[in-house]
Amino acid sequence: MTDHESIRAECLALPGVTEDSPFGPEVLVFRVAGKIFALLALDSQPPTVNLKCEPAKAIALREAYAAITPGYHMNKQHWNTLVLDGSLPASLVRRLIWHSYARIHASLSKKVQAELGFVPPADE
Repeated sequence: MTDHESIRAECLALPGVTEDSPFGPEVLVFRVAGKIFALLALDSQPPTVNLKCEPAKAIALREAYAAITPGYHMNKQHWNTLVLDGSLPASLVRRLIWHSYARIHASLSKKVQAELGFVPPADE
């Protein structure tokens, strides 16, 4: 997963996801129930994506991977920026997209959660 389109497809495959560009045409924003879980910079090479992350996990990921840094223009405690330069395994990028989505999903009402029908992966 090193291109804009594969990240976009992975985000849109999750239940109830919408996309918009409230910050201009160079950033795609992905939301579930109106809440942001991913921001994809369309004008960056290599591509970058900001994902929400549990704070302790965010720190561990930054220590383990040079291509994961504190969230650019985001709350650095809760967001990471992934530089998709090919150094991150596709499976890790996919799991981090799911993790970000799951963080937002967990904050939704039980009714909305049930409507979405999303079950987080076991490692979440």
